[in-house]
Amino acid sequence: MVGAGEGSQSSQSVGTVIVAGLANLTVAVAKALAGVLSGSAAVLAEAAHSVADTTTEVLLFVALRRGTRPADAEHPFGHGRESYLWAFVAAVVTFVVGAGFSILQGVDAIRSRHQDLDATVAYLVLAVSFVAESISLTRSVRQLGRRARRWRLSWLRVARNTPNTAVKAVLLEDCAALVGLVLAGAGVTLSELTGNPLWDGIASIAIGVLLLVVATTLAHNNIVMLVGRAARDAVREEIDRELSTVPKVRGVHRLLTMQLGPEDILVAVQVNFADEATREEIEAAADEAERRLTTRNPAIRYVFLEPTRRRT
Repeated sequence: MVGAGEGSQSSQSVGTVIVAGLANLTVAVAKALAGVLSGSAAVLAEAAHSVADTTTEVLLFVALRRGTRPADAEHPFGHGRESYLWAFVAAVVTFVVGAGFSILQGVDAIRSRHQDLDATVAYLVLAVSFVAESISLTRSVRQLGRRARRWRLSWLRVARNTPNTAVKAVLLEDCAALVGLVLAGAGVTLSELTGNPLWDGIASIAIGVLLLVVATTLAHNNIVMLVGRAARDAVREEIDRELSTVPKVRGVHRLLTMQLGPEDILVAVQVNFADEATREEIEAAADEAERRLTTRNPAIRYVFLEPTRRRT
């Protein structure tokens, strides 16, 4: 029942993750060199930020690949949930590697209070990094924009509610990367102007706190999906509308949905049929209902329909 739409969305997600990963790897190397040459704690914190992001992209790539494996006898509903497990691990990596190093680096810079900044190389690398991260962010927004047009919603609302936590992770990481670059630039500038390394250390700590917020948000989102979350409101409303137009259907009595993976939805529904509907008509209507749902939304992989009759 998987349509072309699902495959294209999955490939788009993989492409988004790969682009973000390559950008982060390149930026991480440049920031590390700039941090050592400039002596800036904030730039080194940004290097750790990019290393954490690169590791996260690798884990998200693993998540997307393992989560799309086909169903088998032991996993009749597929492996979609595994995507959320690996995405959760990615959030933990961001928490430990990125945030931990950045905060420790900032505290050390404040305590040592001796620093000879060479801001030129730092500014150059931060500027190039800003351009690279902006390109990655633009790709993420465009992918969300395509989904937003499908549901006639704003891309921000789609980003907040999407079950594809890999795309959400890339979006949050790109936004955090741009904010982190601004913080690092501000820290280097203030330290250079005042001659006080305190500002550079504060910027490093601020970057660490920023990463804590991102990691906590991503971890919470993936925990919610691992526990089991219903499909978003727009999907349930669309299912209700489609079922209501099937011949002999008089309404939906109870609709249950579950997000099995980023692009996999299970639907279990009790449908009220007309009292005069025959068994053959009910069976035909049930087949028609399943066909309409899976055609309308290829992410709907499993449909379990229980017919009932409305009694006066």
